Amino acid sequence: MKKRQQKRMPKEVSVVVVALFAPTLVGIYDNETKELLESYESHEKSSEYLPILFKDLLKQYNIKNLAYAKGPGSFMAIKVAYVFLKTLSITLNISFTAQNGFYFNENSPIKAIGKLFFVNEYEEIITKSFEEIPKSKFSLPKQFNQEDFLEDTEPLYVIPAV
Repeated sequence: MKKRQQKRMPKEVSVVVVALFAPTLVGIYDNETKELLESYESHEKSSEYLPILFKDLLKQYNIKNLAYAKGPGSFMAIKVAYVFLKTLSITLNISFTAQNGFYFNENSPIKAIGKLFFVNEYEEIITKSFEEIPKSKFSLPKQFNQEDFLEDTEPLYVIPAV
């Protein structure tokens, strides 16, 4: 008599996407330990990169939460990430949350256009001009804390599209 192999259930994870500018960052977090399991970085357009990456992630993991940086940043990058993740959320019944971009770059200025940068001053996002370009590097948190993310996932454009 053959022994039936038990099918292993894929690990339950949360996925965080930061696609405000290149590179796009994607983090996979264990839902039990909240620890970062894997991270991905790409300089490709997020519209080309995200579908390919998520095709593999959906085969490998049971994604329970999606979260993203909702802005400010590149208008098109924010829109692509939002539409892609919102569609996944609706079609696969996955929870979807967001946080502003300053959460991912230690509250540093974020490039807007020309010499203008988005700045988070006293919980208000404004634009400021800088002669010297401020350093700003986005990174994924080491742990995924769901309580840090908001139910309001609407993109944060701050200034109108040009």
